[in-house]
Amino acid sequence: MKIENLMRENIRSLKPYTSARDSFLEGILLDANENGFGSVWDEYEMLNRYPDPNHGELRKVTGELFGIDPKNLFFGVGSDEIIDLLIRVFCIPACDKVMITTPSYGMYEVACDVNDVKVTTIELDDSLQLDVDAMLDRVDDKTKIIFICSPNNPTGNLIHTQDILKLCNETESIVVVDEAYIDFCEENSLIHEVKNHENLVVTRTFSKAWGMAGLRCGFCVANEMIVETLYKVKAPYNLNMLTQHGAIKAVKNNRKRDEFIKNIISEREKLINELENTEGVIKVYPSDANFIIFQVKEPDHVYEVLVQKGVIIRNRSRMPKIKGCLRVTVGNNEENKIFMEELKRIL
Repeated sequence: MKIENLMRENIRSLKPYTSARDSFLEGILLDANENGFGSVWDEYEMLNRYPDPNHGELRKVTGELFGIDPKNLFFGVGSDEIIDLLIRVFCIPACDKVMITTPSYGMYEVACDVNDVKVTTIELDDSLQLDVDAMLDRVDDKTKIIFICSPNNPTGNLIHTQDILKLCNETESIVVVDEAYIDFCEENSLIHEVKNHENLVVTRTFSKAWGMAGLRCGFCVANEMIVETLYKVKAPYNLNMLTQHGAIKAVKNNRKRDEFIKNIISEREKLINELENTEGVIKVYPSDANFIIFQVKEPDHVYEVLVQKGVIIRNRSRMPKIKGCLRVTVGNNEENKIFMEELKRIL
């Protein structure tokens, strides 16, 4: 497979915009029409200067943490920007296709709609795993990307590695694995499979286990050519200086993330146990993420009453394979206690 043959022709030949900070980050910087006197927000230094467009330090420290060559790392404004950029790189509008599974993360389809790219949807099987045979049967030469979320949102389960790699091996498509929730089962990550499968792209985020959803920072691990192309097509300064500094600080303080993960998993298991022993809860699904889906008889009623009580969860009762289900994020001990108290009152 030649990755460049999957890219849009105009992207392959695109001459990227060259920003001032592509060449110089230090020195007497008189090349970018910045304010040399400083910034009105004086709590932080250097905000009067444009940030590093190539995210050099952030790629370095993140690569060291995960054992990834910085050349295989791309950073974006959350995973959502990366999803959008991949579609823009590989899919010709009103011509090419993207394959997604359902139920899954809704932004894949939204990004396709925005870019006028057709979507082929394949339902998960009854065990909430990929229906690989159905997917392979529907893939054609116009299917440029296959999106897979693992652990899957909203079902919470890991997708079998062998099924994902089978798609990598038996299709000519880019296989994008969204690992937004993989921090809660890190040993199952596919980031190190990228070196063995040039059409595999793995996305990650700082929004979940790292507790930095407000930062809006995500990254992907991919073939070097894909990373170079993403840097070519992104906005010149997509990550501001505060975002980069915040993400670098987070990576260097990864022990705090590990502590969060330990606490969340502990609370998750307690919450699953309590839900399973609550009258009126029909089924509780196993979870590899930081949320749980559970089935009740009247999900709309339960959801609305919880909202009235100020307890906000997600209603996923109309999605295929998980009819009647609600999704609750694993909160802290006090939040989970209030949720269970109100849920029991309703049921």
